[in-house]
Amino acid sequence: MRLCDRHGCNEAGTCPAPKTPNGPERWMFCQTHAAEYNQGWDYFEGLDAEEKAAREADETRDNSGYQESAHYGWAMSGDGSRNRDELRALDLLDLTPDADFDAIKKSYRAKAKLVHPDVRPGDADAAKAFQALQLAYEVLRAAEERREWKG
Repeated sequence: MRLCDRHGCNEAGTCPAPKTPNGPERWMFCQTHAAEYNQGWDYFEGLDAEEKAAREADETRDNSGYQESAHYGWAMSGDGSRNRDELRALDLLDLTPDADFDAIKKSYRAKAKLVHPDVRPGDADAAKAFQALQLAYEVLRAAEERREWKG
């Protein structure tokens, strides 16, 4: 086991850190000292303005595909706040992507009353429709709880 290269530290050195930009030599730090070391790390240290510009252009060129694809909007329609499952659930409830949770509850209750097994006993299609409504509501309820928890 290699010890941390920080003077006086007796922890295991499990995190490699370059001694110089683009140099092959590495320090080995414990997690605490690696975080301290990386806090002041300057990727462009030791480079003149021309070399910095060239390296930045290379990085931008290599990663430009990701930026370019952003406008295609890999998510579905809407503002990106809802995922595909939520949008499908909203479609099942005949709601728009920007519907609030009160509208979701209202639509779910109205539709569930029409196909509830107690109202239509023995109707297999109604039972399937009710299960689909329950699943849609659970997806949207879980999403609402996540939003409340984050916000």
